[in-house]
Amino acid sequence: MRLSIVVPLLNERAQLPGLVEHLRNLKARGEIEVLLVDGGSIDGSAEFAAATGLRVLKSQKGRARQMNVGAACAGGDWLLFLHADTRLPLDAIEKLERNFSSDSCWGRFDLRICGDSIWFPLIATLINWRSRLSGIATGDQAIFVRRDLFEELGGFPTQPLMEDIELSSRLRKISRPACIGARVTTSGRRWQKYGVLRTVLLMWRLRFDYWRGVPAENLARRYD
Repeated sequence: MRLSIVVPLLNERAQLPGLVEHLRNLKARGEIEVLLVDGGSIDGSAEFAAATGLRVLKSQKGRARQMNVGAACAGGDWLLFLHADTRLPLDAIEKLERNFSSDSCWGRFDLRICGDSIWFPLIATLINWRSRLSGIATGDQAIFVRRDLFEELGGFPTQPLMEDIELSSRLRKISRPACIGARVTTSGRRWQKYGVLRTVLLMWRLRFDYWRGVPAENLARRYD
C-alpha cells in the first residue's frame, strides 16, 4: 500500500535542508510519495524545495487548506501529514507498514520535543498520555489516515486553528486511533519563543474554549 506524505510549508526556509534530507531518507526505505504544499512563503521556501527535486504544490495560506490540497493530489492509499519541523523515527516506514496490514484505519505517533528546556520531556509525556486517553491526536504527532476515509470525511475542516483536533474527533467516532509508540521529534521553538509555561497554559485554555464551542476563528486571533 503506497504512502503519501503531505507537508504544509509557510516560510520554513531554515527547516528545509534538514527536512529535505529526512524525506529523502524515508523515500529510500519504501514506496513513498512526498508532496510539499506551500501557502505563499516569502522567504524562498517553495523555490528551495523545488530545486531539490521534491514535488511542490501551491495553495492558499492555511494549514488545513494546504494539507487538503496535498491530499487531493496524492496517489497513496494512506496519507501522513507531517509538519515541517517534525521528524519521523528511523523505523517509521516499517512500523506504518505493519499498521497498514492491521484493521486500523488511522493513527498517530508518540511525541518527543526537541530543545534545551528541562520541561520538554514532561510536556511530551503528558501530551502522549492525553492522546491515548482521549483518542485525539495533534498535528505534531504525524497523523496518518486511510485515504478513502479521509475523503469520506471531507478532509481537514478549513478552519484557522484546531483542524487536527476536529479531524481526530470525527475519526474517533469511527474507530480509536492506532498509537505507535515510536516517537516523532518535533521542535520546541514555539515553547521557547513565548515561554514554556505561558505556551502550555495558552494551549490548555484554547482547547478548553474550543471544547466549549468558541469558534476557531476567535481562538486563532488569540493564538496569533
